[in-house]
Amino acid sequence: MNNNSYFENNIINLEGVVFKECEFSHEIYGEGFYNFVLKVKRLSDNYDYIPITISDRLMEIRDITEGLFLRIKGQLRTYNNYNSNKNKLILTVFAREIEVMEDISKKNINDIEIIGFLCKMPLFRTTPFGREITDILVAVNRAYGKSDYIPCIVWGRNAKFANSLAVGDNIKIKGRLQSRNYQKKTDETVEERTAYEISVSKIEILKRAAEK
Repeated sequence: MNNNSYFENNIINLEGVVFKECEFSHEIYGEGFYNFVLKVKRLSDNYDYIPITISDRLMEIRDITEGLFLRIKGQLRTYNNYNSNKNKLILTVFAREIEVMEDISKKNINDIEIIGFLCKMPLFRTTPFGREITDILVAVNRAYGKSDYIPCIVWGRNAKFANSLAVGDNIKIKGRLQSRNYQKKTDETVEERTAYEISVSKIEILKRAAEK
């Protein structure tokens, strides 16, 4: 699979306003990478706060200021952060194209499409209000033998369909990237954390694992 194919199996488009300015992340072969937070409006009056990673070769970092309107095209990336012997999955949008806008359009653009393989058994549940939900984890291939492990949440009639999936099934997913705040209880404290996941609008089986 060539690099263009890897890009086509993981595409996200966002429009939003810079909520938190750039902080240095790391450097590879002289290329600097920075993180900032993009505030993306939902169809409701709520917002998602999406972490963005950008190369200093793509845009002048000093120009990314709070309140700036941006349109971003890139990929959803994940990596493991080992902190205090705890393994934590970190998600970020790796920007490939970026455009400064005078204002945000009324389209509330937050679209993502991934193609990958189910790498964990689905988890089906029903909320106290009777809403059916299935959580799935999708492995999306990346160049150089790497993979991104992307959590997805499936609702309603699609939830039952997703619950029928088997590990290894090749699937295509469309939806939006959302942020969700929650509390994590430890032995002594309660920590405020943010989870990121794809809220699935469409899901399709490309190939069953049993057909390989």
